[in-house]
Amino acid sequence: MSAQSVAVIVAHPDDEILGFGGAMARHVDRGDDVSVLILATGLASRDLEGSVNQDSLEELQDNAQSAGKIIGTRNIEFGDFPDNQMDSVSLLEVVKRVEEFIADFSPAVVYTHHVGDLNIDHRIVAQATMTACRPLPGAGVLALLAGEVNSSTEWASPGAEFRPNEFVEIDGVLDRKLRALACYSGELRDWPHPRSIKAVEALARWRGSQVGLTAAEAFSIVRRVCP
Repeated sequence: MSAQSVAVIVAHPDDEILGFGGAMARHVDRGDDVSVLILATGLASRDLEGSVNQDSLEELQDNAQSAGKIIGTRNIEFGDFPDNQMDSVSLLEVVKRVEEFIADFSPAVVYTHHVGDLNIDHRIVAQATMTACRPLPGAGVLALLAGEVNSSTEWASPGAEFRPNEFVEIDGVLDRKLRALACYSGELRDWPHPRSIKAVEALARWRGSQVGLTAAEAFSIVRRVCP
């Protein structure tokens, strides 16, 4: 299989590893170029009044770069949309930023959030990505996949549940995913919080067990084109 350009488009720093770290590592190991767009600043960069703390923001972005080096990503870009307030800006602004990213890297495969997530930023990023990747004539995106993020996707409203229909085996790269996630020490919580290292590993084992594997990441296929 020839090398592909792969894009991971998420709301917050750590979402890319929580939802897609294993698949990203698999792509890198196959020789694919993986680029990441993180659109919102991230909760850890905001103070109690809601303004952005520049030192914390830089630290969080450094964490993302460190995690990306462990995974082997080619490029990480950061937006500056307000954390947990992306519904306060127009959807068109978000779509345009995603479209710029897609135009720069021409990905064949795009990963993003599940549109039914509890987190408002996740939902908006999912909608913006689906809009930016709409299948117009000549569009280069052949696969659009939605993933799950611990402490958000599993809390979706009834009727909007995440129902995976694609599973990627990650047993050989699970340790790499967990090491990358550990770069976000300020975002992680203690067990039994779902955003703990132990819970992330447990989810990978559970998803694997659903399809006869030792560990997996699960995705919902939004669209896959087989030319």
